[in-house]
Amino acid sequence: MLSRPRLGLVLLAVMSLDRAAAAGPPAPTRRPLDRVVDLDLGESQQVELCDGSNAQVKLLGLDERRDPIRDAVRQARVQVAVNGQTVELISATYHLPRTVAGVQVDCPITRGYSSNTDQDHWGLAKAARLRLWPAGSPWVEPGTFVYPVRQRWFASMTQMANEPTYVDEFEDPSRRRIYYHSGLDIGGAEGLADVLAAAAGLVVSVGKAALPGYEGTPTDPRYDVAYVLDDRGWYYRYSHLQSFDPAIQPGVTVALGQKIGVLGKEGGSGGWSHLHFEIVSRQPSGRWGTQEGYAFLWEAALREQQPAVVAVARPHHVVQVGERVPLDGTGSWTRSGRVTRYDWTFSDGTTASGPRVERTYSQPGEYSEILKVSDDQGHIAYDFAVVQVHERTISRPLPPSIHAAYSPTQNIHPEEPVTFKVRTFGTTDGSETWDFGDGTPPVQVRSDGNVQALAPDGYAITTHRFARPGDYLPRVERTDRRGRKATARLWVQVRPER
Repeated sequence: MLSRPRLGLVLLAVMSLDRAAAAGPPAPTRRPLDRVVDLDLGESQQVELCDGSNAQVKLLGLDERRDPIRDAVRQARVQVAVNGQTVELISATYHLPRTVAGVQVDCPITRGYSSNTDQDHWGLAKAARLRLWPAGSPWVEPGTFVYPVRQRWFASMTQMANEPTYVDEFEDPSRRRIYYHSGLDIGGAEGLADVLAAAAGLVVSVGKAALPGYEGTPTDPRYDVAYVLDDRGWYYRYSHLQSFDPAIQPGVTVALGQKIGVLGKEGGSGGWSHLHFEIVSRQPSGRWGTQEGYAFLWEAALREQQPAVVAVARPHHVVQVGERVPLDGTGSWTRSGRVTRYDWTFSDGTTASGPRVERTYSQPGEYSEILKVSDDQGHIAYDFAVVQVHERTISRPLPPSIHAAYSPTQNIHPEEPVTFKVRTFGTTDGSETWDFGDGTPPVQVRSDGNVQALAPDGYAITTHRFARPGDYLPRVERTDRRGRKATARLWVQVRPER
C-alpha cells in the first residue's frame, strides 16, 4: 500500500497528465535568442536578429576533411560573409560562435555529416546551417538554462556534436557507417552525479511512461530516458540515467535546476557512464533537428562555476601508427582575455609549447596528452587530448580504450575521500593501475573489460585521499597481452582546508 505522501504524488501526476493530454503540446511562449538559417553554397539571406537589427549572411565555401581510416568527417570548415565581412567557421566539435561585423555566428552542421551515417539528427536540407546573435548577446537567455550535471566542467571524457563516438572502442575501422554524435555526452561517475533540468518545462515522458498526444514530436520513450518540453518549444532529452527522482512524472512541470535523476550507463550507452543530453527543435527545413548545445553548456558552466581559465584539448583523434596528429588548444579561454602559455606534456615524457603542436606515434594504443593553459594572472587549467592509434594493418582485437571518472569533482579538501571509477573496453587482460599523482604508491584495480555493457559492477572502484591542497593529475592505464596500452587522465583540484 502506498503511503499518503506517495499516494498524493501519484494522484497529482495523474491529474497533471490528464490536463496535459487534453491540451496536447503547448505552443511556445518564448522565442530563442538565436536565429537559424540553412544555406546552399552561394546563397545569401537577410536575417532579423533578436534585438531587431538585420544581418546579411552568405555561404561562400565548404571544406569537409575526412580521415583515411574510416572516411569520417573530422572537421568541416565554412567560409561565410556576414554584412560583407568574411569569416571562416569550424562546424561544432567544441567550437564556439565567433563575432564578425557586429554579429555572432556559428555553424552547427554541414551536409557531409549525413553522407556516411544511418542517422539524420539535424533535419538539414541544404549545405550548411548557421546560427546568428547580435554581438555581445548571450547565446541563451540568462535565468533559463543551467549546466545539467552537478559536477565540474570537463570532469571526465565527453563526446560533443559532430564528434564520432569513441569512448567505448566504437572507432572501429571496419565500421564504415559513422555515428556522428549530435547531442552532448557528458561523462561522469556512475551513480554519483545528479542530473539536473537544464531548463524548466513540462515533463513529457519518464522511462516508458509518456503523455498521450505527443506523436510526431521528438519524444521517444525508453526505460532510461526523460524528455522535457520548455517554453521555447525545445525538447530536452536526458538519457542513460541510473534512476529517476520520484518527483519527475509525465505531466508535471520541472523547475530550472531541479533534479531529474542520477547519471548512469543504462540503455544504449555502450557501457560507459555519461549523460546523453540533447535539445531538439524545429529547424528551417520544417523538420525536427538537434539544437547544438555546446555553447549553451559552456555559457552555463562559466556563469555557475566561475573558472578563471578553461583548457580545451578536444576533440579526440584517431590515427594510424606513424601518422602526424595535430593537437590544438586554441579553443581554450581565460577570463582575463589573455592566454600567456600553452604547455603540452606527452605520454613519452617529452614536452612542447604553443597553442598547436604535432605528434606521431610508433605504438598502437590510446594516449591521453596533457594540455596546461595559463593566464596573465597566474591561473591555470588542464585538459587532455585523447589519441587513439591503430596499426597500419588493422588487426583484431583492436587496441583497448578506457574511461575514468571521479566524485566529488568540486570543493575537495585534504583528507576527504574521493571515489575513482574506471572501466576498460576491448580487453580483459591484466588490470588497471592508478597513479594519483601525489607520490603515494600505485593502486591496482580490475574492471570487467566491458564484457557485458550494462553490468552493474562493470566499473572498478577505489577511494583515495589527497593529503595536501594542489592540482593533481591522476593517471590510470591498462595493457593488453600485445603490450597495447590505454591511458586516461583526470584533473583533481584539492582546495586548502576549510
